[in-house]
Amino acid sequence: MKLGFLSLLCVVPLLADNATDDHTKRIRESATVLSEIMNAGDRGIPEDLLDKARCVGVVPNLKRAGFIVGAKYGKGIVTCKLQSGTWSAPSTIRIEGGSIGLQIGAGETDVVFIVMNQSGEDKLMKDKFTIGADASAMAGPVGRSAQAQTDAMLRAEILGYSRSRGAFAGVALEGATLRPDNEDNRKIYGKDVTQQELLHGKVPPPASAQPVYDVLNRHATRRTGE
Repeated sequence: MKLGFLSLLCVVPLLADNATDDHTKRIRESATVLSEIMNAGDRGIPEDLLDKARCVGVVPNLKRAGFIVGAKYGKGIVTCKLQSGTWSAPSTIRIEGGSIGLQIGAGETDVVFIVMNQSGEDKLMKDKFTIGADASAMAGPVGRSAQAQTDAMLRAEILGYSRSRGAFAGVALEGATLRPDNEDNRKIYGKDVTQQELLHGKVPPPASAQPVYDVLNRHATRRTGE
């Protein structure tokens, strides 16, 4: 009995370390995806659009399988812009299901989504919400500037992008369900934390989040409310 208890005590820290390692890897991959899409020129996210974003989410290596209708699953991170102009501690999120572009067959896709207004940010704070049903979404515009895009597109709560086989494009995330991964967040931050606490700046960000902040700060400098 004592041996089993001691073994359990050894396993728990290892699980926490694994979650932290996975989180650090996810941050690095998210930063790489963001950096590459922002530097894609006429095929990237317009800088003035990212500058106005309330929150930014990245799901690197979304798994997809099937023909026309198939399963999709991935983990990523989301961070929101605070009144101070800094970015919140990242929350680990899960994205499941939905129609993410015209993709046939199995593979992996990088997904980026931008929450454009307060209404969209409020939806993000829920335990779970479905893009398209609970929050309006459109394929995000690409190019160096979004100023020429239609008002209808820029009024969407969420704008989506994806990269498959190295090519970025705006894509509607219709039907995709997003929710916080509370278990991973608990392991990363060492306590139970809510999506609201993380994204509203109530929890100090980990040092591992800096690569994502570096990319965002290069391309999105405007403070919320300006």
